[in-house]
Amino acid sequence: MPDIVAELQLFQSIADAGSLSAAARVLGSSPPAISRRLAELEQRLGVKLADRSARRFRLTDEGTTYLEHGRQILEQLRDLETEVASRGHAVRGRLRVGAPADLGRRRIAPLLADFANRHQGLEVHLVLSDAGLEVGEDGLDVALRVGLPNDPAVLTRKLLTSRRVVCAAPSYLAKHGLPTCPDDLLHHQCLRLARRYSLQDRWRFSDGTGTKVVQVGGTLTSSDGEVLRAWALEGRGLSLEAEWDVADDVRDGRLVACRDGLCAETIELFATYLPSKPIPASIRLFVEEAAAALRAQTA
Repeated sequence: MPDIVAELQLFQSIADAGSLSAAARVLGSSPPAISRRLAELEQRLGVKLADRSARRFRLTDEGTTYLEHGRQILEQLRDLETEVASRGHAVRGRLRVGAPADLGRRRIAPLLADFANRHQGLEVHLVLSDAGLEVGEDGLDVALRVGLPNDPAVLTRKLLTSRRVVCAAPSYLAKHGLPTCPDDLLHHQCLRLARRYSLQDRWRFSDGTGTKVVQVGGTLTSSDGEVLRAWALEGRGLSLEAEWDVADDVRDGRLVACRDGLCAETIELFATYLPSKPIPASIRLFVEEAAAALRAQTA
């Protein structure tokens, strides 16, 4: 039985090269050998696939049809192999992951290191930023971000649902008092996040009947959420933090969460990645493991 895949690949190489001699150079063969293999293919099919001479090489109508359909078949075979391989656990190549800074340091960095350790053929790279990373424009394979991405074509998977909480060190609250409603924040030093395009100084709260937005002020801002958390721990002001970032600090008494009358908005953490057919195993498995691990850690 003829090796149909090899014949399709040969004919595609000849057509792409534009001549028998050029195809021979690409394939590391000789023009007579390439010519002989093409003649054998034509003899088996019973049609002439190309008009060829010393000066020109032109596909016949039958050759054009064979090339076009052959390309589709080869592409489908490649997709099939990739899909089957991706369903296994053979993870190779490079995985670039972006995450919010504090969450990335505390939760994602150890998780990603363990993932790489279990998949020895994988190289991982972690990017940390509180600027709202995007998989396309930031060159990432997976971006973990609060809120949906700007690009609606990007695939998303929700990993966590939580809340933001206003928190401060006990030393700060001892000096300035505990805020009990959103308007109290107008009289406090508030630590604000400066993201890529804006200053996050409009804090949103909900009492179950509606939403209230307070424009807070203060003398300290940073593009790094870890810096804001550190300032809060030092007693320098109130910080609006994701519960998953400060759960340990609140539990151990380093920070106090101001919950009564200050119910901040619900937030969602998404894993985002570009659409492909199929999804690479490295992306699919990492997102699945991240979802399970983060939910277990913050339960």
